[in-house]
Amino acid sequence: MAFTRQDFLKTSLLFPLTGIALSKSKCTSDPADDQPMIKPKALKEGDTLGLIAPASPIYEESEFQQMLTDLEALGFKLKLGEHVRNRYGYLAGTDEERLEDLMNMFRDPSVDGIMCVRGGWGCNRILSSIDYEVIRKNPKVFCGFSDITSLHMAFYKKSGLHTFHGPVGKSTWNDFTIDAFKTITWRGSAAEFGIPKEFDNSFVITQGASEGKLLGGNLSVLVSMIGSDYLPSFENAILFLEDIGESVYRIDRMLTQLKLAGILDQLSGFVFGKCTDCSAGSNSLTLEQVMDHHIAPLNIPAFYGAMISHNDHNITLPVGLEAKMDASQKTISISDSAVV
Repeated sequence: MAFTRQDFLKTSLLFPLTGIALSKSKCTSDPADDQPMIKPKALKEGDTLGLIAPASPIYEESEFQQMLTDLEALGFKLKLGEHVRNRYGYLAGTDEERLEDLMNMFRDPSVDGIMCVRGGWGCNRILSSIDYEVIRKNPKVFCGFSDITSLHMAFYKKSGLHTFHGPVGKSTWNDFTIDAFKTITWRGSAAEFGIPKEFDNSFVITQGASEGKLLGGNLSVLVSMIGSDYLPSFENAILFLEDIGESVYRIDRMLTQLKLAGILDQLSGFVFGKCTDCSAGSNSLTLEQVMDHHIAPLNIPAFYGAMISHNDHNITLPVGLEAKMDASQKTISISDSAVV
């Protein structure tokens, strides 16, 4: 079952040579830090996956145990962060505890990849305390979505690391999600992600195809970072978004904020995944109307309905990697490996 922010509020340059590759793109979003981008080492069966909770906790022990079972079934050995089970209100421990687990997993040479157990809220609170140089010198596959959007954006800008917008530990690990995750983070294969017929509620906003770096994540979280030093430049980016539990007028408001901040005008393409439980309600514009108002005037390829969401079936996208999108075909294509 999807778990919204509203729910949990109610419930309470020297590099190591191994595993690093420099992509052709440059991290030019921060004028003071013109650094090459880094690809982490590919995951494989038998690797150790570090589990951390940088935002909210998993509240039910049965869900936590199911997560461990699912991840071990994928072939991983698991290493739990010291504070991954902690609870501090709606946070998975204090800011200091959550930060400590994050940094320890990057520093630990026995950990091959890092997965966040869930989203929720809390990542923004630790952005200013992260040692981004440690992350840059110890690149690893880092995966998650929802509130983890904050870390994806900050790592891309401050560390130059390609991370992965994909499942969290407690996700539903069905065949669709597993195949997409392994295609990108294990095999590093080229991939074209479309929309299976049984999940197709899509619509085209503007026809056409484009290329650009993949940036984005959860709309609410992304908007909460505007004005901070942790958002990269979106020039010539394909912006991908998703959200959950937001009324259509809130989506309207947040897209308006992206417009006023100048972000929408920089894009080469736009993909909205799925807005889960985003009710129009009475006396409301439709979601399609809101997309038409804000995105159609940009005159860039754009579509709604990609497999990026809080639902059970999701693709994995490499943040910051060059990709292609075809609004007419409603596809996202990855031609270059995001791992080495």
